[in-house]
Amino acid sequence: MEKIRAERNRTIVLSEDERIELRNDLCKLDTMTSVDSVVNKIFHQDLFEVIDYLPKHFVDLLIIDPPYNLSKDFAGLKFKATDDKKYIEYVRCWLPKVLELLKPNGSVYVCCDWKSTSAIYQVLSEFAIIKNRITWQREKGRGAKTNWKNAMEDIWFAVLNDKDYYFDVESVMQKRKVIAPYKVNGKPKDWEETEEGNFRLTYPSNFWDDISIPYWSMPENTDHPTQKPEKLIAKLILASCPKGGVVFDPFLGSGTTCVVAKKIDRQYCGIEINEEYALLTSKRLRMAENNKDIQGYSDGVFWERNTLNLQKKSQKKSLKKNEDTSLSVNLTQIGH
Repeated sequence: MEKIRAERNRTIVLSEDERIELRNDLCKLDTMTSVDSVVNKIFHQDLFEVIDYLPKHFVDLLIIDPPYNLSKDFAGLKFKATDDKKYIEYVRCWLPKVLELLKPNGSVYVCCDWKSTSAIYQVLSEFAIIKNRITWQREKGRGAKTNWKNAMEDIWFAVLNDKDYYFDVESVMQKRKVIAPYKVNGKPKDWEETEEGNFRLTYPSNFWDDISIPYWSMPENTDHPTQKPEKLIAKLILASCPKGGVVFDPFLGSGTTCVVAKKIDRQYCGIEINEEYALLTSKRLRMAENNKDIQGYSDGVFWERNTLNLQKKSQKKSLKKNEDTSLSVNLTQIGH
């Protein structure tokens, strides 16, 4: 039964006609093939059916968002929580094969929550060199009455070669409000002054508190229960995949990894077992052809939560002020 949605709800949904048409975009792989045959493709298959047919060492960046060790219904495909030992065995059965797709200087990010983070670390550290753990604030959902509300998730960052891997920190600078502005000779020191506030460009840390989970009024939102924000994935791709490089996601979900890769001029490849989510990915990829906006990312920087609109307002005011000044000068010249 279709959900009844509010008029302003911007959640991406599929009509029956769209489902029929978008199925033509989905691919199947059942034989060894070349890199050119798999890039910029979405494979609607089980990972274990397709992994052995993908070319080795063709991927610059792996972004892996596997089912966490939680009982969850993914549009009819259910994942059942188990004990830590069995979950570790589950991760170990696919992670080494996926890592074989990486180039020698490639990088990998693996998403997890507090319950699965130790299992991910244990298995990932057996096959790659772990560089860091990103913790990001996932501020969504109701509180728990008998426990602390879970509002954080982890992303493990690892490489194959500790001496040779791509990392572009300048592409993921963050624009933050300046609380205590410091001046030298009366001028701002490492920050800029605007009508809407004071801002500074800062280097990113491994704690991210500027991410908004997709919700009904955001144009990237889908009904996927664990959809990752485009802003989150954009940081990973910009930092760890060169322009034109290949990003691969073996648990694609509603397609955020591939959609963001397309928006910021990277190639992509993804696998998704659930047809509904694969079709949503295809629709979002089509939408990205005409709209490359990423919420919270503008002018080459990532903005602190709820500050980008303020800066846009300031820019509009400045532009209008310049236009008014120009008009005044022209009228004065006409008067003379």
